[in-house]
Amino acid sequence: MRNMPFVLMVFLLSMPAMAQYGKVYDNLSLPSKLLKGDRKYAVYLPPGYETSERYYPVLYLLHGSGDDQTGWVQFGEVLHITDKAIAEGMATPMIIVMPDADTGRRGYFNDVKGDFPYEDFFFNELMPHVEKKYRIKSEKRFRAVAGLSMGGGGSFMYALHRPDLFSSACPLSAYIGPITVEDAKKRLQGPNTTISDEQVAEYYRTHSALPLIEALPEEQKKAVRWYIDCGDDDFLYEGNSLVHIAMRKKGIPHEFRIRDGGHTWTYWRSALPTVLEFVSQGFHQF
Repeated sequence: MRNMPFVLMVFLLSMPAMAQYGKVYDNLSLPSKLLKGDRKYAVYLPPGYETSERYYPVLYLLHGSGDDQTGWVQFGEVLHITDKAIAEGMATPMIIVMPDADTGRRGYFNDVKGDFPYEDFFFNELMPHVEKKYRIKSEKRFRAVAGLSMGGGGSFMYALHRPDLFSSACPLSAYIGPITVEDAKKRLQGPNTTISDEQVAEYYRTHSALPLIEALPEEQKKAVRWYIDCGDDDFLYEGNSLVHIAMRKKGIPHEFRIRDGGHTWTYWRSALPTVLEFVSQGFHQF
């Protein structure tokens, strides 16, 4: 390099460092017949994705109430945190998919009246779309789900409803669904609704983590690796603690963390590196 121009030498020496960055696209969309319109999503592609031919594991990362597919990008710093975790060897290179659950109606569950089937959209339209569009390993072992608050509730429901699809689930500061049938009744039966007590009871059985855990078959207790994290000052602390107790009684292996903090992005940003490490350990298991 003795006779090489200085500017060219600096460029060549910087190329390895330049290659260590992933990319985020946060304004992608797909058509949905189930939800009757286009639905947006964001995706993180790991360093080297565009120059390799390899297939990657996938993490579905769900935002909270009031955010959209850009929440984890803008406030959660998913690009910087994931790049750093991969560079330090804490996380394996992975694709992260962040769907929008805030357009039209808010939430990751199917509507109790059946006219807004978001969960059906997630499994039947979003997952097939992204796992065909990107080089994603489609086996259960290489798929995980995580999310915060409302997205933590989505993480609970999706992994409990479909333990055959996810190797790991990481609810953060999660809304676990209604804690009791009475809670479900207050949430669903407003003055202008015609939702029956039977519909409420069915919704509670299928959209609250507590009865789903209680009904979990013996052979599915170890189907999903669980990492549950909630701050000691979080208003959703009670539900997450009850889930921990229910899992302990049921004999479901799980990691449960109560850390200092509340329902804030500061807390969730600090949780994300551990989530990435936890799901990576699942991706590596044989």
